[in-house]
Amino acid sequence: MSALPDVGVIDLMMGTRPANAGQYEFLARQLRDAGSKEMTFPAGYMFHEVPKQGDLEGDALLLPEMDRFGIEKALITVSADNDLAKAALEGHPDRFLASFQIDPNKGMDGVRELVDAHDRWGIRAAAAFPAGYLPQVPIDDRRMYPFYAKCVELDIAMIVNAGVPGPRVPMACQDVAGFDPVCYDFPELRIIMRHGAEPWQDLAVKLMLKWPGLHYMTSGFAPRFYPKAIIDYANTRGADKILYAGYFPMGLSLDRIFRELPEVPFDEAVWPKFLRTNAERVLRLV
Repeated sequence: MSALPDVGVIDLMMGTRPANAGQYEFLARQLRDAGSKEMTFPAGYMFHEVPKQGDLEGDALLLPEMDRFGIEKALITVSADNDLAKAALEGHPDRFLASFQIDPNKGMDGVRELVDAHDRWGIRAAAAFPAGYLPQVPIDDRRMYPFYAKCVELDIAMIVNAGVPGPRVPMACQDVAGFDPVCYDFPELRIIMRHGAEPWQDLAVKLMLKWPGLHYMTSGFAPRFYPKAIIDYANTRGADKILYAGYFPMGLSLDRIFRELPEVPFDEAVWPKFLRTNAERVLRLV
């Protein structure tokens, strides 16, 4: 493919800080609360072309790059202590969409935080990092269930990290098999696997075939490394299940992503769905 279709891309994972600045704030807060001396779990070893953007932050960092690559909207994480994200959402509501990082270890207080985020910022999705919690919280753990139920009630999507985590923490809690009972118990939930699902990508495809609400985003992977099982699925029965997400500016530059994207062997009919319309449907933008 020589050029991407001009559809107004929706990017489902973008950050408001330059590379390596606050990249694991949520993990650091968890560790700090647990009294750990180690404040971060770096995953920079996984990326070889980490973006360098000087001192720019927030929309001053993001909007010029979004305009350059035809990204119409981007999903960013908002919280009470993230002034950059709040300013981006308030200043450019036509360009930025909000997600909220949940903490299932907080129980019902965490559920109330999710509801408050929905009321304050109109979040389109909740997000969970099972391997990043202390203690860790598996995908199908009972501590997650009130949050799944609340996402159904609020009619928002749930994004969950799946597969081997980048930070050097145990991976079992992110085994893709955990989505099977969740999708059974919450048939109305729109749930998106984040960060690759490897080494269980074949199982991820089987489960997406099985469960209508289960989806996959390409965050954290340079396009040349998209799993073959995911590409094959998109080109056959899964065109409505695979969604574009980058990882700028945390680990991948948009230059690299959009340089490599045209080489991904998606069928022509897949591209508009992958780059835009699947996200519109899953996030209830239309």
